[in-house]
Amino acid sequence: METLQAYLAENAAGALTIGGLIIGMIFGAIVQRTNFCTMGSLSDMLNFGDSRRFRAWLLACGTAIAGTQVLRLAIGLDVSKAMYLTTTFDWFGAILGGLLFGFGMVFAGGCASRNLVRAGTGDLRSLVVVMVIGVSAYAAIGGLLGPARAALTSATAVDLAASGLPSQSLGAFLGRAGGLPAGTAEMIVTLVLVAALAAVTLGNRDFRASPPHLLGGLGIGLCVVVGWALTSLAYDEMAASAQAPISLSFVRPSGDGLEWIQRYTALGWPNFGVASLFGTMIGAFLVGAATGRLKLATFFDAQDTVRNLFGAVLMGIGGVLALGCTVGQAITGAATLAAGSFIAFAALVAGGLLGLKMLERL
Repeated sequence: METLQAYLAENAAGALTIGGLIIGMIFGAIVQRTNFCTMGSLSDMLNFGDSRRFRAWLLACGTAIAGTQVLRLAIGLDVSKAMYLTTTFDWFGAILGGLLFGFGMVFAGGCASRNLVRAGTGDLRSLVVVMVIGVSAYAAIGGLLGPARAALTSATAVDLAASGLPSQSLGAFLGRAGGLPAGTAEMIVTLVLVAALAAVTLGNRDFRASPPHLLGGLGIGLCVVVGWALTSLAYDEMAASAQAPISLSFVRPSGDGLEWIQRYTALGWPNFGVASLFGTMIGAFLVGAATGRLKLATFFDAQDTVRNLFGAVLMGIGGVLALGCTVGQAITGAATLAAGSFIAFAALVAGGLLGLKMLERL
């Protein structure tokens, strides 16, 4: 393992690009083949009483948690440098951002990852949505909306370091409350969460009898685990431009992808996020081509255009506030046991349900 880690760290740029591309391709293929869709899962529950796709989302979350924490214990996988575990606990950003993103994905016909997959199979409307998500995300990070976002974060975020907490991991909170060693607390939290998610998902007969939903949840969760393993092993804090460990996420990478296309000669190798973004589209394209599901599509009319662009803007801004999307926070972030990720997950669901109710009225 030390040899592999040394090799990846020495060749981080290429390894992260190639690895991100492959992981993204597998992710895109799974989403396209199993019809995994977080927004669709909420619609299924609300309109048809069918919870299988939502349980697939929860299974992906549980798989990511279990796999990431097992690797942490087995091979010393370190995700402590990840943005999700900082001591700046932006609880309000997680709530507001999650609500905005969840609400927006309804009007855009799906979350960022689902629009990427549809774009890969020929939906030009989804391609525009992804581009608008990227522009909106950049505006919220350091553009026109950057100062307002930063001011909001400064006014509401809690500095956990002032209370002696090393991170916002649920294990850190439990360890402080119960006087437990950090490793023990992390293990308890992992076991409780994984057991609860397994009971909710695998305990349902209809879900167990549906191979596409089972495979979708397991496959996507494992993609996130492999992403964490790759970026953590390739991380070298002494490198001139070290990229902190991360796994699949699609809001900021949508903006990074646009920047890379425009500034390739200056930027060089695409980072993990950009590579996985393009990989997702390629994977969806390959499966779509193999199953005869490639089809050019675009906006139906002006109303459809406005609705999708409105949703895309909300997703870009909301994804930055919440530090991720239905994959980037609810699965990738949750795998680190970050408290903010679970708050964002709940807000994403609430925002999505609110958006569906609003869309019905309109």
